Formats: sequence, structure tokens, C-alpha cells
Amino acid sequence: MCDAPLPVIGIPACTRAIEGHPFNIVGEKYIAAAAEAARCLPLLIPSLSPPLPVEAVLDRLDGLLFTGSPSNVHPARYQGEASRPGTLHDEQRDATTLPLISAAIARGLPVFAICRGHQELNVALGGSLFQHVHEGPGRLDHRAPEDQPIEVKYGPAHPVAVTPGGLFERLTGEHGFIVNSLHGQAIDRLAPTLRVEATAPDGTIEAVTAPDAPGLVISVQWHPEWKALDNPVSMRLFEAFGAAARQHAAKRKGIGAHDAA
Repeated sequence: MCDAPLPVIGIPACTRAIEGHPFNIVGEKYIAAAAEAARCLPLLIPSLSPPLPVEAVLDRLDGLLFTGSPSNVHPARYQGEASRPGTLHDEQRDATTLPLISAAIARGLPVFAICRGHQELNVALGGSLFQHVHEGPGRLDHRAPEDQPIEVKYGPAHPVAVTPGGLFERLTGEHGFIVNSLHGQAIDRLAPTLRVEATAPDGTIEAVTAPDAPGLVISVQWHPEWKALDNPVSMRLFEAFGAAARQHAAKRKGIGAHDAA
């Protein structure tokens, strides 16, 4: 038996200006989770203007991980109201990620979306977003506490209830668990091809899947990449994503299923 090559996971980057120069960046915690928890080879995808050709990018990948970010999806992408002054956007990332999501799902590539990625997935498939969740009637404040150490910001925040009989119940083996919470926006109108897999006590949609997609699609509003190796639920999600990517890699490279395991 030969050693199967590591599946390649594309991670689209955010754009930032640093000392007047444009940079493409990805948080190390996402890269580490793809490498260590999913046991895959992370490959960063730059968000350029114009974007790289979608099909050429997908030809080289076995899965896609869409990360969180300080920026929000531009409301023009879902016909939302104009953002308030000072809202951070990243339109080059929007132009890169939204077409990648739709095309990857159509191809059957495994997709794991986190925080901003969770919102991108919903928008890419025709849904909309709440721009200020905490201002809605009966809603929790899902934002991270200000001026607190990072360990507190990423610490346990609230429970989620898992949809009975859904994919997340099968993947995690849990009916509910505690998650962290560091977001101001959230899913409003759910995209028609998505299924709710977990909700917060205030009804906020915390996890979704695409049950009719040809490949695995899992998406969460919280941050499972944070210390993923220490969290059993996070590990089960990343392991499922990694296993799906290995299956895709075996098909893409013509490797037997036994060798790809």
C-alpha cells in the first residue's frame, strides 16, 4: 500500500493594507486546524482584483475552508440596507469567495465554512444577513467582549441545540453543546438549499448543511478552529471534513479508496 498524498484545502485570504501596501492574509489558527485537525495540506488563495479563474482554482483543490474575518459581506451582495459608517468590508474577498462557494458545491468539493464564511455561504446560495443581531427583539449579544484577553473572547459563550436527526447530530454525537461567540452579523433569510443544523437560545442559526449537495457542506457561526485539537466537537467536524477531502483527492488523482483512507 502506498502513502496517499495529502488532500489540498484551499483557504481564501482577506485583503488588508499594511503600511500602504496591499496584503493577502489568513489567520494562522485556520491554517493550523486544516493541517492538524483535518490532516490536510492548506493552500492559501489570494483575493485579487480581478479574481483568479474559479474553475482553474478548483481543479487543484480537494476542499475549501472559508474563514472568519473582521470584515463583513457587503450588503449589496444580498440586497441589504447600506452599512453603517465605519463598517469594515472586503469586496475583493467577496468577489473571490462567493463564486468559489457556488462552483465548489456544484462540483461536489467538500466545503467547511466558519463565521464570515458561514455568512458567505448563505449569501452565495441566495440568503440574506442580519447586520446587527444584538439589536433584534429577544436577541442575544453574540459579539465578543471588548477589552478582554483572547482566551476570554474565544471562551464558552452560549449553548446550541442540535437539530434532531440532522447531519450534525450524526457527526458530533451530541444533542447540544457550548460554543464561543464572536460575531455581530448572522443569517437572516436562509438560502433555499440549506438546512438548519443548530440554533442558539435566541433562534440565531448557528450551523447549516446543504443536504442535496453532491459533496459535504458544513457551516458554523462559531469558531471551531480555536484550539480545535482540544475540543471533541471541533475535532469531529474537522475530521469529517478531512475524510471528505481525502475521498475527493482519491477520485481526482485516481487512487484506490483503500490507499486514500
